[in-house]
Amino acid sequence: MKLVVENLTKNYGSKEVLDSVDFTFEEGKIYGLIGRNGSGKTTFFNALNDDIDIDSGKFYLGGEKLLNKDIGYVRATPNIPEFLTGREFLTFFLDINQEKIKNPKTIDEYFDMVQILREDQDKLMKEYSHGMKNKMQILIHIISNPNVLLLDEPLTSFDIVIQDEMKKLLKQIKKDHILIFSTHILEIAMDLCDEIVIIHNKKLELIEKKNLNQKEYKKKIIESLKDEKK
Repeated sequence: MKLVVENLTKNYGSKEVLDSVDFTFEEGKIYGLIGRNGSGKTTFFNALNDDIDIDSGKFYLGGEKLLNKDIGYVRATPNIPEFLTGREFLTFFLDINQEKIKNPKTIDEYFDMVQILREDQDKLMKEYSHGMKNKMQILIHIISNPNVLLLDEPLTSFDIVIQDEMKKLLKQIKKDHILIFSTHILEIAMDLCDEIVIIHNKKLELIEKKNLNQKEYKKKIIESLKDEKK
């Protein structure tokens, strides 16, 4: 299965953010989408998720038109009902999606997947830290099992230990999915992702991950991103 992006262009007034982007993502890989703040990473995700109007572009999954049901979007700012407890939210989500969920687990098993502690499961989610809210957001998308999972800076709110746990979880689920992981931190992408893609000159460019272990090549990439911001 492949996700194909054709001729994606997006302008905000006179500001051109993405220019005739063509790119193909393959199943079974985690793609690290690298770019400076404001380079267009979130715009690219919003375009794929049909959250914004685009100037041109088409998206295909497995040769068919990409549909909303094919995509899960883990946003940088979690959007969860804070008036519910973690358990109430998860129970409700499982209930309304029970016909879509393959091989369902128990609620406790789902909580264990993302390391939500017993003492936190029955707290109102408005009392959760940003990292815990982000865990719940990631969890519901893992449960709904979309073909394509977009992750917008999902690990920056986690401490080092939780980051490592979530990296392992994402690597476990990548087999039958396409995961696109945006970050401005190159080291996180190098550790987690199979492929590295940079947004450069308003386009997506695949770079050889092995080359980033070479200081001069890495320096060249960083300098090119600096130049783009000028």
